[in-house]
Amino acid sequence: MATTTPIYPLSSSLKQRVPPLTTSILNCPSSSRFPIHFIAPNLCRKQSNFAVSMASSDLQTNASVFADHKDGPVGDFRGVLSTQNNFKAHETDIILATMPKAGTTWLKALTFSIVNRHLYDYSLNESPLLSSTSHDLVPFLELDIYRNDENPDLQSIPSPRIFATHVPYRVLPDSIKESGCKIIYICRNPLDQFISHRHFLLKNRLQPEEEPLSLDEAFEMYCNGVHPFGPFWDHMLGFWNASLEKPDRVLFVKYEELKEDIVSSLKKMAEFMGVPFSAEEEKRGGVEEIARLCSIKNLKSLNVNKKGNWNGIIENSSFYRKGEVGDWKNHLSPSMADRVDKILEEKLSGCGLTFKNYIKV
Repeated sequence: MATTTPIYPLSSSLKQRVPPLTTSILNCPSSSRFPIHFIAPNLCRKQSNFAVSMASSDLQTNASVFADHKDGPVGDFRGVLSTQNNFKAHETDIILATMPKAGTTWLKALTFSIVNRHLYDYSLNESPLLSSTSHDLVPFLELDIYRNDENPDLQSIPSPRIFATHVPYRVLPDSIKESGCKIIYICRNPLDQFISHRHFLLKNRLQPEEEPLSLDEAFEMYCNGVHPFGPFWDHMLGFWNASLEKPDRVLFVKYEELKEDIVSSLKKMAEFMGVPFSAEEEKRGGVEEIARLCSIKNLKSLNVNKKGNWNGIIENSSFYRKGEVGDWKNHLSPSMADRVDKILEEKLSGCGLTFKNYIKV
């Protein structure tokens, strides 16, 4: 029978967690609830330093600054610090890393379904995804597990444990880098990621009385690297370089390639995680079965993803919008695309990573 509860035990503190910092950083120019504001240039620079510090390898130096703010979005930084200090990775763990709205929810569903396919008959609708969201099944380390609990009990989670994170590679806990666990990073072209993220933030406004930043203002911040998880180019480069140095430990997946050839991508992911599809599974269409189950269209249609909310605030439906490649063309001007193209040319020069096919006007 299909399970009706998440496989991963969620503590009461997890269920009471507050939503991510990203719901305020690009959405509202100011708020009396938070110590960060976006109106005055000097305060914007202050926020820029604060946000970009997420990409710093020396978060411990900033620990006292984060601890000074007891409420609001800075709690996510406390979660990052708690994760760094206390998370002990197992060699069998699987870590899913992404920038927000780069395919996170989809990657969680795909990975969970691949790893746990021996437990359920997907052809008989025995998938936990039918009754639980991807975020319930694969929790975030810094936004879920360690946000309000420095020492959660993770020993009861069956192996392989699957966790997710938004932090840059160099901010990952040392135990993840040194344990031998697997990391899968999904990267989306920055233009689509920016638009998807903006729609998500506008739909989940925590301060509805505040005037949202204009598209131009939000885009300017994005291009300047002002983001709670660091500049987009640093984020992708960190995991890209790690995948080149440790291809057996870090798998770099492009969102667009996943969309173009889902079957080959799923087989590659399964092989990387040490749970390859057998010849029999491929013959009976087991790979295509997971692709259908986890298609964005199917996940979006499920009641569990159409109703309710995440953490009591974020609408479950907001995690699924279009999932299309190139939707940025409906929102951004050619000059905006050209600006991001130039940033990528400068920042990614010589590394072998490119998005030329996905940012053409």
